[in-house]
Amino acid sequence: MRVLVIEDNSDIATNIGDYLEDREHVVDFAGDGVTGLHLAVVHDFDVIVLDLTLPGMDGLEVARKLRHEAHKQTPILMLTARDALEQKLTGFESGADDYMTKPFALQELSARLEVLARRGKGPQSRVLKVADLTFNLDTLTVNREGKSIQLNPIGLKLLQALMEASPSVVTRQDLEQKVWGEELPDSDSLRVHIHGLRAAIDKPFDKPLIHTRHGIGYRMVEPDAVQA
Repeated sequence: MRVLVIEDNSDIATNIGDYLEDREHVVDFAGDGVTGLHLAVVHDFDVIVLDLTLPGMDGLEVARKLRHEAHKQTPILMLTARDALEQKLTGFESGADDYMTKPFALQELSARLEVLARRGKGPQSRVLKVADLTFNLDTLTVNREGKSIQLNPIGLKLLQALMEASPSVVTRQDLEQKVWGEELPDSDSLRVHIHGLRAAIDKPFDKPLIHTRHGIGYRMVEPDAVQA
């Protein structure tokens, strides 16, 4: 089980981490809401432990952004110092799946996390993911680094073809077939639409994901794997 602990109290975070790691779970840490949200969006965790009161961005906002902007459904167990019903209800509305009040027993925390992780492996929405880019095929929403990206229908078809094949190269002919079917476009259409897709997917961000294989086609892959 891979767990993300977003907790600004280093003693609590260390205790949770030590307990879970002793049980052969992998634990990552974030001490503030902004860093925690970034890690939760970019990486795939089985479950998240999220403190309610955090510097930079509180736990409620982290949960909201993760659910409604990044469209990630990683199970969240929220920690709070107050056992108030109204606060718990607000947490559930924000996207939390479970709640524990401090102080808590580590054994119970571990048991609840394992239940959430198993539940999270059930039927999920169809989401394609390459690096920090996600494409929900059910809602046709595209996000990178938690930011929503708007694409036209052709852009969505191109993106789906590239993400489904990643990290393999998709030939120009295959892309044209997937997007236009038997009605092949003008010779320049694919290049123009790829340019537009790059402008939306890559240009606003530090690392490009769409790469050209000259004379062959295109592929979508993390920058570190381009030479592979």
